[in-house]
Amino acid sequence: MKQKRVLAISSGGGHWVQLQRLKPVFDQYDTAYVTIRSDARLYVPDSRFYTITDFTRRNLWRLTLLIPQLVRILIIERPDLVITTGSAPGLACLGLARLFTRARTVWIDSLANREDLSTSGKLARRVAHVWLTQWPEVSAPDGPDYWGAVL
Repeated sequence: MKQKRVLAISSGGGHWVQLQRLKPVFDQYDTAYVTIRSDARLYVPDSRFYTITDFTRRNLWRLTLLIPQLVRILIIERPDLVITTGSAPGLACLGLARLFTRARTVWIDSLANREDLSTSGKLARRVAHVWLTQWPEVSAPDGPDYWGAVL
């Protein structure tokens, strides 16, 4: 049986730390990692690794650089699952995965968003197959769901 392919994506800082907390689960699969910092490769030395352009709502023009990078990665990796621990680049990747692949998509909103979802987290509802928060207080009957916290 073919091993499942996972594409794990986040921006830097806390998002990357939270993604790395899931690494023991990812190690069971054929996982490639995507982030904005090239030095993060040190944390996943035996995995395929890609560095991408970061963007936020303050510099939306960078999305024009990011989209071709993500499409290329999705074509190369052909993931069965795309998972992100939040951030605008992760949201863009989930949206593109829905358009160009048959991958299931998972959004885990950052632990930092204790009282309300991030802006990207709110938008993720439209593109994520599984839409999660790390705070039970933020979960709601119509989503996002709470399955526990990464940290």
